[in-house]
Amino acid sequence: MSITIEQRRQHRLTTIENSLARRHRQEKRFRFAGLAAVVTGLTLVAILFISILMRGVPAFWQATLYPEVYFDPEVIQLEEKPVRASGESQSAFNERYSAWLTQAGLVNWQSLIDRAMEEALGVEVEPRQLRDLRALVASGERFSLREQFIKDPSLLGQTVEVKMLAAANVDVWIKGNIDRSLPDARQQLSAQTREWADRLYDENVIRNSFSTSLFLNTDSRSSPASAGLAGAFMGSLFMMLIVITLSVPIGVASAIYLEEFAPKNRLTDLIEININNLAAVPSIVFGLLGASIFIGYLGMPLSAPLVGGLVLTLMTLPTIIIATRASLRSIPPSIRQAALGIGASKVQTVFHHVLPLALPGILTGSILGVAQALGETAPLLLIGMNAFVSNVPSTPLEQSAALPVQIYLWQGNELRNFFEARTSAAIIVLLGLMLSLNALAIWLRKKFETRW
Repeated sequence: MSITIEQRRQHRLTTIENSLARRHRQEKRFRFAGLAAVVTGLTLVAILFISILMRGVPAFWQATLYPEVYFDPEVIQLEEKPVRASGESQSAFNERYSAWLTQAGLVNWQSLIDRAMEEALGVEVEPRQLRDLRALVASGERFSLREQFIKDPSLLGQTVEVKMLAAANVDVWIKGNIDRSLPDARQQLSAQTREWADRLYDENVIRNSFSTSLFLNTDSRSSPASAGLAGAFMGSLFMMLIVITLSVPIGVASAIYLEEFAPKNRLTDLIEININNLAAVPSIVFGLLGASIFIGYLGMPLSAPLVGGLVLTLMTLPTIIIATRASLRSIPPSIRQAALGIGASKVQTVFHHVLPLALPGILTGSILGVAQALGETAPLLLIGMNAFVSNVPSTPLEQSAALPVQIYLWQGNELRNFFEARTSAAIIVLLGLMLSLNALAIWLRKKFETRW
C-alpha cells in the first residue's frame, strides 16, 4: 500500500509537533529545576540568617543593674583631684596625677557596690553570704565605678544611680537560658543568688538594657559579662586598611600590565597559570607562608595587624588581578582601535579610554576581594592572632585580635550558655560589615557604569 504525499506531510508535521512538545517539556523541566535551585539556595540562606538572628539579637540586650550607690567619704579618702598650677611643669603635674590615681586604685570600691546591693535588696548581708551577693555583679564593675569617680570627683558624698553589668551567670538566669528546674548542684548560681536576682528583676533594679559594652569593651577573661569586640574591631580595621592600601594598587597595576602591555609568550602564560592557581590555594597556606616569612624570617611582631594585613594582601591579590583582567577583557576591541586610530598612544588608550570603562568591574572585584579577606580566620590563627589581648590597638604594630578570630574564641568558651548568643551577635556584626562592603560594591558599579 503506497503512502501518499499528504500522509507523508502529516507524518512530518506530527513528528515536528512531537519534537517541539518534547523540547518544550525539557525547557520547562530545566526552568523548574533552575527555579527550584534558586529557591532552595535562598531558603537555606534565609534559614541560616534567621537562626543567627534569633540567637544573636537577644545578646545585644544584657542584664544590667541600676542600684543607688553612695560615694562614702569615709571609704573614698582621697585628696582633691590634681589641677595643673600655673608655672608647673608637665612632668611634675603628671607625677602628682599618677600618685593620685594610685591612691584611687587603693580605695575599696567593692565595698561601695556591696552596700548599694544590700540597700537595693533591703537586707543586711552576713559575711558568709557576701560571696552570693557579689555573684550578682560583674567582677569588673568595681573598676568601672573607680573610673566614673576619677572622671567626676564631685560625686564624693552623693548618692546616684549607677549602671552596672550583671554577672554573666545572672544574665543567663534572667533570660531563661538555663533550666530553672535543675537541682542546686547543677546550677551555676547558688540558691540565694538566684532568689536575689529574681527579686531585683521583679523590682526593676535589674533590667535588660542595650549592651554598649559589646561594642565599646575589649575581650575579658576575668569578667565575661563585660567582654566586647572593640579590640577585635580595631584589629580588623587596621588589617583592612593595609589590604586596601597594598592589594588594590598592586593587583590592578599587575592586571593592567598583563592584559594590555605584557608580550604573549611562555613566561606570561606561566605567570597567568600561577595566578589562577594561587586564587584556588587554601587560605591556611597563606597563613603558613606569613608565619614563616613575616614572623620567622623578617622578625615582625606576633599577632600584629600589620602581619595579618600582609598575609591577607597576598591572599587577595590573585582575586583582584583576575577580576581586573576580566573587566578589561569585557571592553570591546573597537574602543581601543578607535583610540589608536585618532592618534592616542598605547598608554593613553588604556588609561583614558579602556580603564574608565572597566572601572565598575575593577571596583566590584576589589571590594569583594577585601570583603572575603575580612572574614578569613585560618591564616590569622597561624600568625598568633588568637592570643588573648585585652587592649585596643592604637597602631598596626600592636598585638590585636580580629573579628573572625574573636568569634572562633568565643565559640569555644566554657561559659557556653552566655557566649553562644554573644558569638551569634559577633557574627551579625561581621556579616553587617561584609554586607556593607558588598552594598558599596553594587553602588559603585551602578555609579560608574557606562554603556557603549
